[in-house]
Amino acid sequence: MAGIEPEEQLKELGSTLAGIEQVLDLDGMRRDIAELREQSADPDLWNDQDRAQSVTRRLSYLESELGRVEGLRQRLDDAATLYEMAQEMDDADTRAEADDELAALHKAIQQLEVRTLMSGEYDAREALVTINAQAGGVDAADWAQQLQRMYLRWAERHGYPTEVYDTSYAEEAGIKSTTFTVKAPYAYGTLRGEHGTHRLVRISPFDNAARRQTSFAGLDVVPVVEQSDHVDIDESELRVDVYRSSGPGGQGVNTTDSAVRITHIPTGIVVSCQNERSQLQNKATAMNVLQAKLLERKRQEEAEKMSALRGEGTSSWGTQIRNYVLHPYQIVKDLRTGVEVGNPTAVLDGDIDEFIEAEIRWMRQQETSA
Repeated sequence: MAGIEPEEQLKELGSTLAGIEQVLDLDGMRRDIAELREQSADPDLWNDQDRAQSVTRRLSYLESELGRVEGLRQRLDDAATLYEMAQEMDDADTRAEADDELAALHKAIQQLEVRTLMSGEYDAREALVTINAQAGGVDAADWAQQLQRMYLRWAERHGYPTEVYDTSYAEEAGIKSTTFTVKAPYAYGTLRGEHGTHRLVRISPFDNAARRQTSFAGLDVVPVVEQSDHVDIDESELRVDVYRSSGPGGQGVNTTDSAVRITHIPTGIVVSCQNERSQLQNKATAMNVLQAKLLERKRQEEAEKMSALRGEGTSSWGTQIRNYVLHPYQIVKDLRTGVEVGNPTAVLDGDIDEFIEAEIRWMRQQETSA
């Protein structure tokens, strides 16, 4: 908006925010908040822990979203007042303060606008994330663990609860795989563009000759299943194995065989869970993970059939999507959106919103042009 008068910029931002308010349906949000508050006040709610946590998470999210939108509307009004004061007093400092607030509002409203682009069937759901070490040996296992930390730190920055269901540790360092959930509304819509292969280039800390090493890790993101989903699983098509939970270096975590691994024989999908001490709880969680993966598989198959009927080629984000280069120079670059960041340390510490927002816009553009 460079070169445009502040008054016009504020007017444009106000118009953009009005469009966002309409899409988000603030009156509907207020009705949902009132209903959820009534549910949360019911003393019997906590007889069902899972439902209670779902209600409180949803309530917290809606209150935060409503407060965010109402806060931006108030800030727009305050910024207009600040510009009027600066003009009346002919005060350069007040004008500079107003300019800073205008720039901050522009960024905040752009970020909020991204939320309105998430309108897919499952976008509003929580996310189930699986990370697997790929080519690169011990460096790949270490890289997979760094990615796990990056996403958990990203969730922590936003106040999103997470739960790690299973982690398979590598023998020397790092992890072979991990599965965790991000328990926040729209977590799937937010993270689904992260699905694919992430490539790391660095001087290997595990190579005595200090040579440059390229390693890969794959990220899989699926929506968490809900009661309304119909995922039929034939028990006769499952192989269930129980084993002892283990930690880094192969050390035992539990003294009983409580960890559960389930193999869905027709598809070859394998899921496991070891975070609970009860074998029954681990099996129930593993079944939920399996349902989520089968639901996503079904959705992809249906999308491919529709593409074939329309005579379109199928597109997949399950290929290399981002490079993280730590040597000989430092840069993180997304291969789809072209977004580049020259501070890999911050990115690996969870500062990935710029990538996520750009890919949400990119995916929406791909979907609307299809």
